[in-house]
Amino acid sequence: MKIQKVHARQILDSRGNPTVEVDVFTKSSIGSAAVPSGASTGIHEAHELRDKKKSFHGKSVLKAIDNVNNKISKKLKGMEIDEQRTLDEAMIGLDRTNNKKRLGANAILGVSMAATRAGANSYRLHLHEYLGALYGNKEFVLPIPFANIINGGVHAGNDLKFQEFMIAPVKAKSFSEAVRIISEVYQELKHLLEETYGKHATSVGDEGGFAPPISTPEEAIDLIEAALEEAGHKRKVRIAIDAAASEFYDKKTEFYEVGNGKHYTASELVDYYESLVKKYKIISVEDPFHEDDFESFAALRGRLAGKAQVVGDDLTVTNSERIKKAIELGSCNVLLLKVNQIGTITEAMEAAHLAQTSNWKVMVSHRSGETEDPFIADLAVAINAGQIKLGAPARGERTSKYNQLLRIEESLGRKAKYAKF
Repeated sequence: MKIQKVHARQILDSRGNPTVEVDVFTKSSIGSAAVPSGASTGIHEAHELRDKKKSFHGKSVLKAIDNVNNKISKKLKGMEIDEQRTLDEAMIGLDRTNNKKRLGANAILGVSMAATRAGANSYRLHLHEYLGALYGNKEFVLPIPFANIINGGVHAGNDLKFQEFMIAPVKAKSFSEAVRIISEVYQELKHLLEETYGKHATSVGDEGGFAPPISTPEEAIDLIEAALEEAGHKRKVRIAIDAAASEFYDKKTEFYEVGNGKHYTASELVDYYESLVKKYKIISVEDPFHEDDFESFAALRGRLAGKAQVVGDDLTVTNSERIKKAIELGSCNVLLLKVNQIGTITEAMEAAHLAQTSNWKVMVSHRSGETEDPFIADLAVAINAGQIKLGAPARGERTSKYNQLLRIEESLGRKAKYAKF
């Protein structure tokens, strides 16, 4: 099961931008994987290598491709496919930077992901089973899907500052029921938006959620609650938000603009989030403050204790060192896990393990620039994350994850369990 060849190519992601796809070959198997890309990216994320030349408006990834096909391929040739940590550490050592700037996190991650697929194929295992073995887990749970059905921020062309408004079927009895609920609410919301604002309001953002002409969080949540009522799913669904506050934070004034000209200090924003959680029974608040404000995160977590979880994304960037700091300061109680924030499957699993052993929950997440690769669906099951962000039940790069989880649920049969919130 030694690696014979590693080959990368440039493909397109869901925004029409180039990204990296990698094939890893052994004598008995092939594994392929495609790398996602973010728009709302934290400054502490591992480096995504792009060419910054004329091609594709500077977004081509030919340097990353070359690094895979020449440097990484030569380094890994002859290594055992099932020695995932050894493979990942070899690439980290070859890069020799603290953020994978030399080879590119997108280059390294593509190989890391593809290697797990080749390993799974070598052992004739489902990917979630193979990843579970790497993580030391055999008991699998289907995650609660958090579906972004109204988009704002950098994911949409409206005036809504908060980036994502999600629904989570926490009271569903199975993952397949959760998918049905999400789809029905999504279609009901579409109908409601058409009636209220006209057909132009049903255009979608990067993650498949609608981008209506609204500007405040309250307007978005009121629309979702109306759709839940009409669809008959209000009892089984709760609402979650991803503020992505770094995007509407003014470093000079230290104010946050949340819509309609309202500007809040960090302490005032704590009060505002608490009022939203109380009014709408919101269960999850992600990135409520800018990416280095560990203290305000902690203040909000204290206020929302027993009411809603506080999720770290740009704050923690799937980086164990930043997660440790957040644990020490009590900043969050949920890690948002994005594999391309850190750049290898080994490091992503280490981050998940650190969070889970510190009594945090883990929410595996897609990116706004996605591909048809459903890798994160298998990963979420493999590490028993219990929660996953998938976007709306629309557009192939989003539904591929839903559909893969439906396949996993079917393959588990009677052993399939739906996570509890």
